[in-house]
Amino acid sequence: MCRWIAYSGTPILLSQVLFEPRHSLIDQSLHSRLGVETTNGDGFGVGWYAPDLTTPAVLRDVGPAWNNRNLQEVAHHVRSGLFFAHVRATTGTAVQQTNCHPFRRDRWMWMHNGAIREFHRLRRDLALAVDPALYAEIEGSTDSELMFYLALTFGLTDDPPGAVARMATLVEETGHRHDVEHPLQMTVAVADGRRLWVFRHSSEGASRSLYYSTRVDTLRALHPDAGYLREVSEETRLVVSEPLGDLPGAWNEVPENHYGVVEPGLDELHAFRPVA
Repeated sequence: MCRWIAYSGTPILLSQVLFEPRHSLIDQSLHSRLGVETTNGDGFGVGWYAPDLTTPAVLRDVGPAWNNRNLQEVAHHVRSGLFFAHVRATTGTAVQQTNCHPFRRDRWMWMHNGAIREFHRLRRDLALAVDPALYAEIEGSTDSELMFYLALTFGLTDDPPGAVARMATLVEETGHRHDVEHPLQMTVAVADGRRLWVFRHSSEGASRSLYYSTRVDTLRALHPDAGYLREVSEETRLVVSEPLGDLPGAWNEVPENHYGVVEPGLDELHAFRPVA
């Protein structure tokens, strides 16, 4: 599968999250502890929002993240308050740039860990459900990008939780018609430049790992000697496929079949259920 990070909060250098933590995303690309695969070297991507720009920048490549000089150059010079990063382990689709996450349309970004089981059998039926006005924009061959465009079709720009729920319903109903017992496995992050939504769901109720960071004020009380915690605001949050370090009390598991919303002044966690 894959590993990913979504960051929202005080603008920081991307390298502070991607490279510096003990179990950073770059370390996870080589030594994942909680993923299906230990190594995630089938491409990578980062996407970030810059001040006064509504459309995020995206850098993607097919090589492994751990030795990409362009990624190091960008990460040590770009500062952002909302960014995504993803390292890929393909579930069967080609290793090519258009299959690397995150995916982008206008101000929206999307990344995914998981799979649509038997995707090669379900793909045609699912693709036919994409709005014809959007279909031509699909560049790659992954289930993840198709899920993004299905969510866009079902109203992602107006109601992200509802659109993702309707997308999940379609995938599961289509899978069941093709005798796939547990069609969908997903942890998803989606952002619009100001807000971040994260989802953890699977048809069998055994989703891939996903964690969110504890409130910064609580961490300061727990670890007054951790100086870097004084540098970020109490609005700062991280959502990750697996924890970036071993700081006690720093990480909380996103509950099974739940979604979270992160935006200035508001953090919420809700039950997630596919809907017709």
